[in-house]
Amino acid sequence: MTSELLDRALIEEAAKKSGLVWVRGAGAPAARALWHVWHEGAVCLVGDGPGEQPLEALADGGSAEVTVRSKDKGGRLVTFPVTVTELASGSPEWEAAVAELKGKRLNASDGERMPARWARECRVLRLAPAGAGQPLPSGSLAERPVPTPATTRRPVPAALPKLLLKRRKRK
Repeated sequence: MTSELLDRALIEEAAKKSGLVWVRGAGAPAARALWHVWHEGAVCLVGDGPGEQPLEALADGGSAEVTVRSKDKGGRLVTFPVTVTELASGSPEWEAAVAELKGKRLNASDGERMPARWARECRVLRLAPAGAGQPLPSGSLAERPVPTPATTRRPVPAALPKLLLKRRKRK
């Protein structure tokens, strides 16, 4: 019984302090990094809408595996199984989860209208722990990144360093 309580405490504290969790849905080829909030004993996520994170491998009533990293060192801290529940838009549970998610959403273009957009276009999921944390593996679990349309910055133009040096010399 004490081991279960310690596992629950570790899961809760790790999830509260970390801004990202890695989630692997049932049958998904790789885990995906997702921003979240810890609310009422579960990880809450919003996504699958325009400009939001993809949640395609997470189905209502399904299962998944969540890995939480250490905030200070960035290493894997705990991995645990979860049960996925899609919250019904407008329900009291949905309202409470969205209030927490709204406070943590960075760079939102629509501010106060965000919850209405989420209700129309997105899914809000609750990932409730379904067991104790699993022992950490001894080997590396490194994987190729998930394909994405995101790109990196382009190379710096060749003339830019010269222009910057000229400005410094004038001063």
